[in-house]
Amino acid sequence: MLKGIPPILSPELLKALCEMGHTDELVIGDGNFPGHTYGKQVIRMDGHGVPELLDAILQVFPLDTYVEHPITLMSVVKGDTVETPIWDEYKRIVARYDDRGDALFQEIDKWEFYRRTKEQAALVIMTGETALYANIILKKGVVIP
Repeated sequence: MLKGIPPILSPELLKALCEMGHTDELVIGDGNFPGHTYGKQVIRMDGHGVPELLDAILQVFPLDTYVEHPITLMSVVKGDTVETPIWDEYKRIVARYDDRGDALFQEIDKWEFYRRTKEQAALVIMTGETALYANIILKKGVVIP
């Protein structure tokens, strides 16, 4: 174990996060997300939810300040009546680490989310999250000394 590192961040995950560079994208997928289909590198974090991982990751992972929306959510499919209260939780968590708050977030269509994961994601984390539409993309920023 290390001091100052959230214990939920495994050595494998810390290594992968550290190897990511500026503008690389990280997808945190819910339990239904087809991470192994679309991800180049996949780390499984079964038994953990997206909010707890998001909170831990943002303690060590800067969000990109050179783009308007470094956080992307999968929008609810038209006609689907699913509510997404988990998004409010994400916004509360992010606000603790970045003063830009809600302005950081954008939503994209489900199929665009999958395409973007396949083409751009450096890492996909698969969770045991049961909330629907809980998938999130984070664009890595610059670590400033």
